[in-house]
Amino acid sequence: MRRVAVFDFDGTLIEGDSFMPFLSFACGPLAAYATAVEALGRYALQRLCNKPTESMRTFVKGFLIKRLLAGRPVASLATAIEKVRCWMQPNEAGMRALRDHKARGDMIVIASGSLDLYLPSLLRDVPYDALLCTDVDVKDGVIVGDMINGNCVRRCKAERLKAWLEKEGPFDDSYGYGNYPHDLPMLDLVQHRVIVS
Repeated sequence: MRRVAVFDFDGTLIEGDSFMPFLSFACGPLAAYATAVEALGRYALQRLCNKPTESMRTFVKGFLIKRLLAGRPVASLATAIEKVRCWMQPNEAGMRALRDHKARGDMIVIASGSLDLYLPSLLRDVPYDALLCTDVDVKDGVIVGDMINGNCVRRCKAERLKAWLEKEGPFDDSYGYGNYPHDLPMLDLVQHRVIVS
């Protein structure tokens, strides 16, 4: 039998979220959170003037990436990434489920809104077959800052997973692990779903 198990990362394989800690380690907590407040203000102003074209979370995330990371060499993030690795705490239930699926021979997909700038390094000790995440534009080793495949959360994550399943399938059985409510669109694509808390 061909089986696949799909796992969210933040809040599912680790406790909490990795994006703001990463930015705090990369740019300093004051810059990270001050820029987040500025982004929220700009989004609120955009709402007053016209209808926003993207969700608040996507707008703020894109603003933070552009403002704080654009123009930086990817190599300059190595220290921050290692600090995130030391900081993060595994979600034991999620990690145990992933390793159980891998031991059964199931294909493992990580589907996350986290950035490709750091997520592969955070998954260095985690077995997986495919990674779907928020891809940030990089040219010649320098961060441009655009999210080139969109913000890989909610509906965007589900669309990317659906395309992957159609390309790599069919599968006889499928499992999904995520958190509520963000991962419900993704979890609707699998036969067995588990909400990890």
